Amino acid sequence: MIKEVAAMAKIESHNTLEKILENGIIAISRGNYGDTLLRAVDAAARGGIKAVEITFEQNLAPEIAGEALDKLVRRFGTVLAVGAGTVLTLEQLSIAAQAGAKYIVSPNSDCYIIKETKRRGLISIPGAMTPTEITAAHAAGADIVKLFPAGLLGAAYVKAVKAPLKHIPVTAVGNVNVENCAEFLKAGAVGVGVGGSLVSAKLVDEGRFDEITATAKAYVEALAR
Repeated sequence: MIKEVAAMAKIESHNTLEKILENGIIAISRGNYGDTLLRAVDAAARGGIKAVEITFEQNLAPEIAGEALDKLVRRFGTVLAVGAGTVLTLEQLSIAAQAGAKYIVSPNSDCYIIKETKRRGLISIPGAMTPTEITAAHAAGADIVKLFPAGLLGAAYVKAVKAPLKHIPVTAVGNVNVENCAEFLKAGAVGVGVGGSLVSAKLVDEGRFDEITATAKAYVEALAR
């Protein structure tokens, strides 16, 4: 029975990873936890997004993000890979896992978070910047390393880092936009994480969800090319 459960968890983890890598885009929604979150995610999904990340805000009770994750998983869990972002504590990780998050993203590399994420059968995407941090995160069990802040470092930096580290999948996050996203894939990244330039707080507040759909399509098309 234990072996069967472990096998099922492994299959589910593989399916989550496939969704994340399908078009290489993780849409990041930060600070939006109400009904507008469901509308924003729906808009992004209509534009072709396959993975979405809901962040924990450190100045808010973690249960707020947990409730948002639970709603998203119930609504979109069969069609999208739903994950939790800015996970800095084991408490946040536990809340995210109980809510049904399938992957855990952090801006930093914490071996305790990485190992506990893997113990729970979830995909681990910790943040790192230097080759030392990237290799340490990978050694701890990370499935993908989030190269952050990639947009400020530039695609040339990603290419230089990937040259000796071809065996470690990295995703580019931070100041990534429609104009530069494809450059990071050319440099060796397996995908990108995009926040305000896709799930824009201004567009959400103004109810301009069609524009979120259009932006999502633009990202998908840019990476497909």
